[in-house]
Amino acid sequence: MLNHRAAHLSFEENHRYGYNLVLFKNGSLLYEGTCRLIVENLEKLVNRDLSPTFPSGSNTDSIQRSQQGETFLKALRKLWEDHTAGLQKLKDILNYMDRVYTKSAGVPEIWDKGLLLFLKHIIHPPISTHIISAILDQIRTERDGFVINRSAVKGCVEVLLQLSDPDGPSVYKRDLEPAFLQESELFYRAEGEKLLESCTAPEYLTRVENRFDSEEARTHHYLSASTDEPLREILKQNLLTPHLTAIMEMPDSGLDNMINLDKLDDLSRLYKLFLKVPEGLTALKKAIKESLIRRGKEINMSSTPSENTDPFVDEETGSKGKGKARARPNAAAQTLTLALKWVQDVLDLKDKFDNIWMKSFRSDRELEGSLNEAFRSFINRNEKAQEFISLFVDDNLKKGLKGKTDTEIDIVLDKTILIFRYLDDKDVFDSYYKGHLAKRLLNNRSISDDAERGMLAKLKMECGHQFTQKLEGMFKDMKVSADTMEAYHRHIGDVDAQGTEISVIVMTSTFWPVSDPSPSYKFPEVLIKPAESYKQFYLSRHSGRRLTWQPAMGNADVRVRFKNDKYHELNVSTFGLMVLVLFEQLGESDFLTYKEIQDAVSISDADLQRTLQSLACAKYKILKKHPPGRDVNVDDAFSFNLDFSAPLYKIKISTVASRVESTDERRETKEKVDGERRYQIEACIMRIMKDRKHMVHNDLINEVTRQLAHRFHPNPLDIKRRIEGLIERDYLERCEDKKSYNYMSDLSSLSDLR
Repeated sequence: MLNHRAAHLSFEENHRYGYNLVLFKNGSLLYEGTCRLIVENLEKLVNRDLSPTFPSGSNTDSIQRSQQGETFLKALRKLWEDHTAGLQKLKDILNYMDRVYTKSAGVPEIWDKGLLLFLKHIIHPPISTHIISAILDQIRTERDGFVINRSAVKGCVEVLLQLSDPDGPSVYKRDLEPAFLQESELFYRAEGEKLLESCTAPEYLTRVENRFDSEEARTHHYLSASTDEPLREILKQNLLTPHLTAIMEMPDSGLDNMINLDKLDDLSRLYKLFLKVPEGLTALKKAIKESLIRRGKEINMSSTPSENTDPFVDEETGSKGKGKARARPNAAAQTLTLALKWVQDVLDLKDKFDNIWMKSFRSDRELEGSLNEAFRSFINRNEKAQEFISLFVDDNLKKGLKGKTDTEIDIVLDKTILIFRYLDDKDVFDSYYKGHLAKRLLNNRSISDDAERGMLAKLKMECGHQFTQKLEGMFKDMKVSADTMEAYHRHIGDVDAQGTEISVIVMTSTFWPVSDPSPSYKFPEVLIKPAESYKQFYLSRHSGRRLTWQPAMGNADVRVRFKNDKYHELNVSTFGLMVLVLFEQLGESDFLTYKEIQDAVSISDADLQRTLQSLACAKYKILKKHPPGRDVNVDDAFSFNLDFSAPLYKIKISTVASRVESTDERRETKEKVDGERRYQIEACIMRIMKDRKHMVHNDLINEVTRQLAHRFHPNPLDIKRRIEGLIERDYLERCEDKKSYNYMSDLSSLSDLR
C-alpha cells in the first residue's frame, strides 16, 4: 500500500489479518511494525524524491534560487501526498486496531501517528530549514515584482498547518509565521525609508496602498488568515506610523500641494491609509487645520488696504494725482472691494475644503470639527470680518443678485450664513448690518424685497427672534410710513403750493441706527413748509409722539437751471439741497465762504466738508471751489458753476463716503458694543436668576455664556463683574458659602438695567 500496490492486494484479507492480530493480543506487534514500515517509506521517499531537489546554497542569483525553491516545494508536496495516500489506506485496513488497541494502549491512532512520524522524520533540520527558506524566497521574489507559482507555496503551507506536536501549535504557527513576520519587518522597514527618499507623496501613498493590497491577497491565497492581522501591523508600524508627518510635509507634493491641485483621489488614499493607524486621523486633523488656517491668514493679509492709498482717483483716466476730473475719495470703495474679495475668497476656500471633505474624507465628522475650528479661528482673527460680511450681503442685495433666480439668490445667502455662523461676535455684525440695511431701505436700493426677508429669516433661524427684532421693526416702519404717506397725499394733494413734493419715512428710534441730530439745523424755506405740514398731519394721528428730523439720511431731486437755460435734474443729499439753495439768488460772480455756508445751514464740519466735496470736487462740479483743489478747507470760498454741462439730464450727485474707520474710531465702535453687552449680560443674569432663584457661581457663568452665545462670547470676567454690580445694587445676594447667589428682585423693577 505504501508502495502503490494496493490494487493487487485484497482489502478483506488484509483487514482480517489485522483484526486477528489484535484479537489474539498481538496489537503491539501490528502497531509497531506498521510504524517501522511508515518510517522506512518516508526515508525512501526523502532519498528518492526530496533530497535531489534541495536548493543549492552557493547559488546567489535570486531568480534561480526562487526556481530551485519552487521545485523543492513541489517535491515536498508530492511526498506529503504520497504519504497521506498510504496512511489513508492503512487507516481503512487497521480501523479495528484504532478502535480497540490504540485506545487501551494509550497511543495515537495510525493516521495521527503517521502525521507525527512525518513531522519527526521530514520536518526537521536541515529539511525544515530548506522549507522555511524556500517559502520565504518565493515571497521575497513576489514582493520584488516577479511572478511565482503560488500553488507550490500554498501546498506546503497547507502541510505545515496540518502538522503539530501533541497539544502544541501547528508547524506553521511555530516555525513559518515567526520567520515570515521577522522577514517582513526587515523588508518593510527598509522599504519605508527607500520610498520616502525616492517617491513623491502621491507615489508613496500609492505604493503603500499596493503593499497593503498585495499582503492581504498573499494571506488570502497561500498563507494563513491568522497571519493577516500581525502582518498588517508590521505594514502600519513601518510604512505609516513613523512617516505620517513626513508624507504630508513633502515639498511640492505633500498635503498642501494635493489641496492646491484638487487631487481628490490622492487625498482620499491618504485619508484611507491614515485611518488605519491610531495616530493617523489625529495627524491629519492637525495638518488640515494648520493648512486651512495658513490659507485663511493669507486671505486676511490680502484684505489689508495699502497704507499709502491716494484718496482720489481720476474716474476718466484712472490715474492718481492731479487731473481735471476728480472722483470722490476711494477709501470706502477700496474697503468694499477688499470686503467683497475677502468674503468671496473665504467662500471659495469653504467650497474647496467642503468638496475635499465630502469626496476624499468621506464626510468624516471629526475632520469636519477641525475644519470648522480652523475657519472660526482665522475668520475671527480678522477684526473687520463682521463689517466685510455685512458689506458683502449689502452689495449682493443691492446689485449683485440682479438677474439671478430665487434658487441662485438662496444659494448666495446660504453661503454667506455659513461664514456668519463662524463669527464669535455676531452683535458686531448686527451693528454693521443695521446700518447697511437702513441705507438700502431709505435709498430704495434693494433689488428684491423677498431676498431681504429671506436673509432676515436665515438670521432669525441662526440667532433667534431677539437678534432680528430690530431689523424686522425697520421693515415694519417702512410699510407703515408708506401707508402714512398715502394718507398724507390724499389729505393735501401730491404737491404743495410751492411745487415741493415730500416723502417721509418715520423711523422708530429703537429700531434704526440713527444718531441724535443737531437741534440747530437751519432748513431752507422750501423745506420748512412741507416739513411742518407733514409734522402736523402725523401728530394729529399719533398723540404723545415726538418727531425729530434726520436730514443726514435723506435725499432730494432738484431741477437746476444753468447757462443758456439748460436744465438738469440733480439727485443730491438733503444737506446738498440745503447748500444749493443758498446760491439760488446769487449772481454769477458772487460766492460764499465756507464760514458763511456753515452759519447759514448749521451743519457739522464733517458733514459740510463731505457735502461740499461732492458738489465741488467730484466728477460733476455743480459749484466752483476757490482756490481749486481736491480738499475742502475752512478758508475756501464757493460759487455756482453756471457753465456746468453734462450729456445726461438726470444726474446723481453721490455724497462722498465717510472715511473708513480709523483705529480710534474702531475702538469707539468696540466701546459702544461693549456697553451694549454690559446691559445684555445683566439682563441675562437676571432672567436666569428670576427663573432659578438660587445658582452656584460656575453654573451661572456657564448658563449666561450658553444663552448669549448666539450674539457673542462673553468673557467670564465680564460676567463676574456684572454679578458683582448686581449684588451691590441689591438685585442678587451672595450666599454664606461664597460660591452661590440668591435672587432678590423682580426683573420688572430693574429700570436701570437698560
